[in-house]
Amino acid sequence: MLQNGVDLSVDLCGIRLRNPLILASGILGTSAALMERVGRGGAGAVTSKSCSPLPRAGHPNPTVIKWGPGFLNAVGLANPGVEAQVEILRETRRRLVDVGVAVIGSIFAETVEGFARVAETLSAAEPDLIEVNISCPNVAHELGAPFSSAPESAAAVTRAVKAATDIPIIVKLSPNVTDIAAIARAVEEAGADAIAAINTVSGMVIDIEAARPVLSNLEGGLSGPAIKPIAVRCVYQCYQAVSIPIVGIGGVSSGADAIEMIMAGARAVGVGSAVFWGGVEALGRIAQEMADFMSAHGYRCVSDMVGLAHRPSSWQPSSIEVGVATGRCI
Repeated sequence: MLQNGVDLSVDLCGIRLRNPLILASGILGTSAALMERVGRGGAGAVTSKSCSPLPRAGHPNPTVIKWGPGFLNAVGLANPGVEAQVEILRETRRRLVDVGVAVIGSIFAETVEGFARVAETLSAAEPDLIEVNISCPNVAHELGAPFSSAPESAAAVTRAVKAATDIPIIVKLSPNVTDIAAIARAVEEAGADAIAAINTVSGMVIDIEAARPVLSNLEGGLSGPAIKPIAVRCVYQCYQAVSIPIVGIGGVSSGADAIEMIMAGARAVGVGSAVFWGGVEALGRIAQEMADFMSAHGYRCVSDMVGLAHRPSSWQPSSIEVGVATGRCI
């Protein structure tokens, strides 16, 4: 897709996105109508809310609070179950086929075998990609430690899902670990087609008048601009560890934020909390801001910028080198 004479399209696991901006899971991904609005508003792809083998009610309220430059949530992975999600994804694909927006189905489960079953069932909807959510921080009291907590468990889920579907999978990693690069390597070796970094950051807010945590779940996941430096650091470390594409997620609310994530090593960029402030047109605005920056700085395509921040510190930009950074757009 050409904007301001630059090519914003990217290849993600063989799927061509018109731009690198993806509606993150859990943000307006609950119905086909909402995902259609975001897609027509300028997204390159939309991700549905994570679904499980059976319907799940989630946590009682309060589940989401605005905190400073972000949100703290513990929705608890409420969803209608994979059977209902198949119909939602089919309808979403039908509504977006004329726009060329890719559709990503997101899954989670309580067991490795459950991940395989839900992936197999969801594949009937033929989403372009499947996000494997092994990293939600808000359900540990019920489901145990997230599978993203250790390389072995993360790899076990990845192998099971790969065996259950032919659709490319994106494994979503957690920042709440000591060494995210080691887990990225493990899921790549287990067959992941891409990784997403990051899920929300564990946190807590206490009401000092009530003298207790605000959220009913006590803990929640922090998202929004407050976590962007953490997300950029995680993407940077993963880029050094793996060769598969990375979807950078966490606090992106402007074209500059998206480009920062891409220069850290992301091939595509997830957008979530920005939709709350900017509406369904937020992704289209961010895409235009990216195109303006690229045109002003001589970048022809997104791939010219992927991983640029990894160059040696002795490197100095020049007007000639920036304009012909690489030979081929991917």
